[in-house]
Amino acid sequence: MLGKAQASLISAACRDALQLWLQGLSALEGVASNTITAYRGDLGSFLAFMTMHSGAPQGMGALAKISTSDMRAWMANERNSGTGARSLARKLSAVKSFYRWLAEREGFEPTAVLAARAPKFQKKLPRPLAEDAARAVIETVELQSGTDWVAARDVAVVTLLYGCGLRISEALGLTGKDAPLPASLRILGKGGKERMVPVIDAARTAVSRYLKLCPHPQDDTAPLFRGVRGGGLNPRQIQSVMARTRAQLGLPATATPHALRHSFATHLLEAGGDLRSIQELLGHASLSTTQAYTAVDTAHLMAVYNRAHPKA
Repeated sequence: MLGKAQASLISAACRDALQLWLQGLSALEGVASNTITAYRGDLGSFLAFMTMHSGAPQGMGALAKISTSDMRAWMANERNSGTGARSLARKLSAVKSFYRWLAEREGFEPTAVLAARAPKFQKKLPRPLAEDAARAVIETVELQSGTDWVAARDVAVVTLLYGCGLRISEALGLTGKDAPLPASLRILGKGGKERMVPVIDAARTAVSRYLKLCPHPQDDTAPLFRGVRGGGLNPRQIQSVMARTRAQLGLPATATPHALRHSFATHLLEAGGDLRSIQELLGHASLSTTQAYTAVDTAHLMAVYNRAHPKA
């Protein structure tokens, strides 16, 4: 839902069009709910700004007449409000996507919006853990809880993140019917993209141990990983146990649950895995996303070279 302040600045026709576009993304393209929420906020603030900027409600006709200077004014306002280059690029991408759809539906030329250039920014490289650090995390996570089944649960989750390259939402999305873990799991990832992920023995063993200790009865439709009271495990619990673990091990703040997924990909690449296979294992829609790991691997190789080569 749009905020009350935003909704009051957007015409009913524009609100309806925005909702229709978002419903299409969700139903037809399988866009994740978190992305839908982000798009709703991005477009809501954009449309509200255009109303304030023009001094009049932005009906469908007014949206078709947005100019290059209007777009520059919006982007300048975002930067002055503290929006970083990366976030502004994401917002502009959402606006352009909406306008492509709207222009086709309403029959107008969206060039002024589509021609707006996103600010340049340096893409952040994945920050994986070293192999020994990843192993230490799995060994140390168990020490963060005095309750045996909770400790076993946390070990099982982080082992799945590092051993299988799962996103935390994917690991916590497993249900009772997925147990005992098979040799490979069918994972439904971002955008409804399905992939098969091999499950290493260590992950199967960790999950099996957790299930033997878990006091809550298992059910095919219930979450595999449970919170203390028996409900589905909240991602914040795993983030919290990772924070305590990295503090104990003296690891940087970048040692998050998601960093274990990055570590999975980076260590496979370092061991000779090919990019296309790693792309499939991670569930990346585009190979360009996976290619970020080649930069990490190159940095690792250069560090080895500088340490070992007599002429370095």
